[in-house]
Amino acid sequence: MTPYLPEKFLALSKSSFSNLIPENAPVWQGLVEIGAWLSQAKELGRIEGTVSKNAFLENESQIYIAKGAVVEAGAFIRGPCWLGEGVCVRHGAYLRGNVMADRGVVIGHDTEVKNALFLEGAHAAHFAYVGDALLGAGVNLGAGVKLANLKLSRKEIFIDGKSTGLKKFGAVIGDGTQIGCNAVLNPGTLIGRHTDISPLANVQGVIPENSRVLSNLSIVVSPKT
Repeated sequence: MTPYLPEKFLALSKSSFSNLIPENAPVWQGLVEIGAWLSQAKELGRIEGTVSKNAFLENESQIYIAKGAVVEAGAFIRGPCWLGEGVCVRHGAYLRGNVMADRGVVIGHDTEVKNALFLEGAHAAHFAYVGDALLGAGVNLGAGVKLANLKLSRKEIFIDGKSTGLKKFGAVIGDGTQIGCNAVLNPGTLIGRHTDISPLANVQGVIPENSRVLSNLSIVVSPKT
């Protein structure tokens, strides 16, 4: 049995997307399933929330915006996209398609998102890049956090020597994890629940739950000469 089951990272069973990942599949299978899940979503085409007349919706028949959700002026949303109750998509956000966001999610100014899942209360509020990623409930990305999703070599991404079958794989971020400003997560990073990542950290690999990851950058202050 794979050690990377979804329940080790994400509270999917309590979400609107409980059937996203097949039983006994590794958590990253969710990235493959997002498009298929959305293609079966009966809510698509319903715009029930508040959408600014100055927001841009492309493929509106493939977009669901729930009651209580807000899309601010200048936001761009391309379907397919599923936005739950109380979601806020702020000015300048760019949702490029295959985005699933549960209750209370914030996708903020100048944040770009594609092929991604946000569970309840996850925030990417300022200047983030979230590509091919799964964010657990209550995850917070500080300003400028980047989830890199493609290796420079363009080769397949492996996790502890295990094939993922994916060339584009950003990160899986467990419930309750907090990531400081301008941190970078390298392709294929897995972070366990309730982990803290310091600002400016350069993170890769598999990080256990309840960890603290500190950047090893140092600052030297000296008198001017």
